[in-house]
Amino acid sequence: MKTSAIDLFCGIGGLSYGLKKAGISVDAGIDLDETCQYAYEQNVKADFIAKDISKVRGVEIRKSYWSNKDEVKILAGCAPCQPFSTHSNKIKTDKRTKKWRLIAEFQRLIEETNPDIVTMENVPNLANQKIFMDFVKFLEKKKYSVSYSNVYCPDYGIPQKRRRLVLLASKFGEINLIPKTHSEENYVTLKQAIGNLPPVEAGEVCETDPLHWTTKLSEINLKRMKASKPNGTWLDWNDDLKLACHVKSTGSSYKSVYGRMSWNEPSSTITTQFYNFGTGRFGHPEQNRALTIREAAILQTFPKSYKLYKSKKEVFIKRLGIHIGNAVPVELGVVIGKSIKRHIEGHHGKTKRAVHI
Repeated sequence: MKTSAIDLFCGIGGLSYGLKKAGISVDAGIDLDETCQYAYEQNVKADFIAKDISKVRGVEIRKSYWSNKDEVKILAGCAPCQPFSTHSNKIKTDKRTKKWRLIAEFQRLIEETNPDIVTMENVPNLANQKIFMDFVKFLEKKKYSVSYSNVYCPDYGIPQKRRRLVLLASKFGEINLIPKTHSEENYVTLKQAIGNLPPVEAGEVCETDPLHWTTKLSEINLKRMKASKPNGTWLDWNDDLKLACHVKSTGSSYKSVYGRMSWNEPSSTITTQFYNFGTGRFGHPEQNRALTIREAAILQTFPKSYKLYKSKKEVFIKRLGIHIGNAVPVELGVVIGKSIKRHIEGHHGKTKRAVHI
């Protein structure tokens, strides 16, 4: 049975690429950020629609991509997660409130396109919000069978301690994620993922890979880095290296900032600030620097062949940090794609073998 997926909030294509790798045909991705277009189109080989989701109409999708009635139509997406994060929910702002509308826009497009299968990926905290439960009730009212779970990415061979909420919904019947592929005994470690990369200094660009570089450290941060231990905290430092916020009672909640990772376990969750030693546990286990762009891309399971820039002059660490940190890990996209593929096969017989990229 043929498939046709549209990826909302597609970014540079982590989810789309994973779906395609699992054998799901992806026809288009939609995202407001035009800087994602090159990477999306070059790697996913699908249309990139640079448009605010609120301006997209279901009739456009159906007319341009879903006119074939014989295809299984899949609407996928990961609405930007910042408004649903634990940190953001401590801050009541108009800006955050406006971002909640993205789930409502996703729901509107389901209403207007009537896909056979829906999948959503987001932060686990979303499951605790009324807007998510209303979304689930909406799907059930529309006769979808719905399942959702809190996925720990190392359970599927992803070398990163990322937790994500994954929802699957189908009009064909019960749908669930495929079983876990890994356990704590064989999680993919940081060393297995990036341990073979050549060493680089903070601020130095690798001669053989323009993406293997990270920001330069200030003199004080270099001293802090040298005083840091794998899986340690700023409590390991001498008092002259500590910040004023560290000695406050509230500072005890953020012991992972300015932290080194450990070789022998999956990495910390990759965020858009992975190149900043002071924003999380992003210190290299041995080298005195934060993660490089290449290392973060690998930990997000993008293959080294993934084209992230058109020319070297476009290698901006802040932009690529946003592209990579906001992406759905490719291999999580594969898990979602395989789950959908297995579900379709169970209801429509065997489909063609998966397309390998």
